[in-house]
Amino acid sequence: MSSYGRLIVLLLVAACDASGRLAEPPALSSDRVGPSTTVVHPGESIQAAVNAARPGDVIAIEPGRYAEAVHVMVPRLRLVGRGDRGSGVVVENPGGEDNGITVAPGSDGFALVNVTVRGFEENGVLLTGVRGFLLSQVTAQNNGEYGLFPVHSRDGVIERCRASGHNDTGIYVGQDTNVAVLASVTFANVNGIEFENSQHVQALGNDTYDNVVGILVVLLPGLDAKTSSDVLVAGNRVHDNNHPNFAPPGDLASFVPTGSGILVVGADHVTVAENLVTRNHFVGIGVASTLVLGQLAGLPPEAFSDIEPDPDFDRIVGNLAIRNGAVASPIPFVPAVDLLWVPAGVGNCWSRNRFMTSFPDPLPRCT
Repeated sequence: MSSYGRLIVLLLVAACDASGRLAEPPALSSDRVGPSTTVVHPGESIQAAVNAARPGDVIAIEPGRYAEAVHVMVPRLRLVGRGDRGSGVVVENPGGEDNGITVAPGSDGFALVNVTVRGFEENGVLLTGVRGFLLSQVTAQNNGEYGLFPVHSRDGVIERCRASGHNDTGIYVGQDTNVAVLASVTFANVNGIEFENSQHVQALGNDTYDNVVGILVVLLPGLDAKTSSDVLVAGNRVHDNNHPNFAPPGDLASFVPTGSGILVVGADHVTVAENLVTRNHFVGIGVASTLVLGQLAGLPPEAFSDIEPDPDFDRIVGNLAIRNGAVASPIPFVPAVDLLWVPAGVGNCWSRNRFMTSFPDPLPRCT
């Protein structure tokens, strides 16, 4: 295993302490990704340093504002911001740029540490087809659709990040495998954290609030990956996700009901365990078929013919879900409750949860 691979394993292990309870992973600093090979100072170009980099280089970036988009096509490159978060390194849109930091296929082993990316038209940080990546202490602000967006990527860690102000998703794991989102904060997005058509992914110890939906695990049609399964959502604080939906009209995200804590839509083998889910006006934890989302969007069932849309073998266990469902349901055929299942699929079960209201009542118990 490479040194970078060992670093990812250490971060995953650090997400749990010796007692098995979720804990915040340690902060990551430049000395933990290796000594700097290049230093970028205010007024200089990050992109110029990237263009001159060789595989395995560590580029340290001095505090300041950098009005540029950055494109990475170098294996094992690490970009490390110096200074405190919020007053350190800020990469901002110079005007007309879609993506802030783009990491291209072949840039395996990429790391981005302690950098703020804001104001881009589409995405803050976009990784496509990258194997082995780390986003640590990255802040994404007001970047159009997505804040942090690995797609068709695998073996990654997103830890201690912050994402806000995105009209789709703050931290968006799309068609990925083996990705963990740890100890991060998302707020004022449509979806705080979303796992879409992804396998073997985890959301552990995050704080997500003031979104339309706190955490969404979903299977959607029309994508290369046709399944969404083996997902763990555990130890998160998911509260006060009552933001008005500001997704572009007609986008599928615009039909996601506001006031939702954790939603599992069409995904299989999902475990939602030991989360604190409170004060979400519509539902605390909900499980439903993707066809329900299609019904809200006015799509016919045949639009979902390339996937099996029902959730199967999902386990909702040991959660504290209270003070949810305080406002009338935005969906006419289900009530606003702490725990919700729109019956579909097989093998779904609920056990050891603390809650006040559910639909149906009782819910199927885990054996």
